[in-house]
Amino acid sequence: MELLVKRAKRGDAEAFIELIEDNKQSMYKVARGFLYNEEDVADAMSETVLTCYEKIRTLKQDAYFKTWMIRILINHCKNILSRQKRNIFVENVDELEGEAQTGGEQEFRELIEPLREQDRSIFTLYYVYGMKVKEIAACMEMKENTVATRLKRGREALRDEMTGRRETGGRL
Repeated sequence: MELLVKRAKRGDAEAFIELIEDNKQSMYKVARGFLYNEEDVADAMSETVLTCYEKIRTLKQDAYFKTWMIRILINHCKNILSRQKRNIFVENVDELEGEAQTGGEQEFRELIEPLREQDRSIFTLYYVYGMKVKEIAACMEMKENTVATRLKRGREALRDEMTGRRETGGRL
C-alpha cells in the first residue's frame, strides 16, 4: 500500500483510485456507524475522497494512509451530523426515525445513546468495526490512554444504566 501512496502523492490518479477501492469497504463501515442514512454516508465518503485527493501530498507517513483517511472521514461525518442538528425540521423527524436499520444496529445505537458523542464514536469504532485502541487514538487524534479510559468509563456507565433498568423493570 505504501507504494501506491507514493505513486498517488506524485500525481498518479490510477494509484489513488486503487487506494480508494482498497479502502472503500472500511470507509463505508465507519461512515455507516456515524450516520443514519445512505445519502449522508455517500456524501461523507465522496467528500473524503475529494479531500484526500486534494491533500494527499500533506500526508507525512505513507504507512498511515488509511488512518489519515478515516480521520478525514470522521470529520466529514461529524460535520454532516452538526449540520443536521442545526437544520432538522419537525416534519423530517418521522422520516429519519423510519429509516431502515438492522435490529442489532438499532439496539447498539440505543444502548450507547446515553454516552457523549465522542465516546459513542469510540465505542462504534471499537466494538462495531473492531479497530484497536491505537488505531482509534490516531483517527481521533487522542492519546491511547485517553481512548482506553473512555472505553472503560463508557462500559461502566452502560453497566450502571443496564443495572438501573433491571432494578426498575426496564425503565430509568
